[in-house]
Amino acid sequence: MGLDLEYINGQTPLDEDEKDELKISTIATRGELDEFEQQNIEESMQWILTKSFSTKTILSEQFIKSLHKRMYGNVWAWAGNFRKTNKNIGVDKWQISTALRTLLDDTLFWIENSTYLPDEIAIRFKHRLVSIHCFPNGNGRHSRLMADIIIDKVFKLSFFTWGEEDLVKQSETRTKYLEAIREADNNNYEPLISFARS
Repeated sequence: MGLDLEYINGQTPLDEDEKDELKISTIATRGELDEFEQQNIEESMQWILTKSFSTKTILSEQFIKSLHKRMYGNVWAWAGNFRKTNKNIGVDKWQISTALRTLLDDTLFWIENSTYLPDEIAIRFKHRLVSIHCFPNGNGRHSRLMADIIIDKVFKLSFFTWGEEDLVKQSETRTKYLEAIREADNNNYEPLISFARS
């Protein structure tokens, strides 16, 4: 029996080839998948809390990939590898590395020149990262964790709260989050910054 996933608003469907790279053959439902992924993500959070990283380390392709692998590597064989298919969101698969390099360079510039306040730098980074959509799946959670890492490790400020709710499940909080993302798509970052601190 294959993995049958239902997708909620704002989630990117996996291709059949990507589904075939599930490492735990007993997972059959979205609920079971979410549970295993969450367990994996919590392990990566523990790792982050015990480490310190330089700004240049955080703003590298290697770190972006290794964090994704830490978050999903127990569940998916493709974890930490850029997607090989085009999705309903994101840049063309061939442009991922280039778009990411530009984002990393831009973010380093913003930090070094205090172009924006710390929260805005982290949220602009998160928004651009998720819009590149580097990986087959998990981009939203990965980009939020990257924003947390930037705000904590670079600026020594507290993690974002992200509405204090699980944004993977359909809820009013998730709807507010997606509305804030759409505002950021139109270059208005205030709602997403506010949401991240709510």
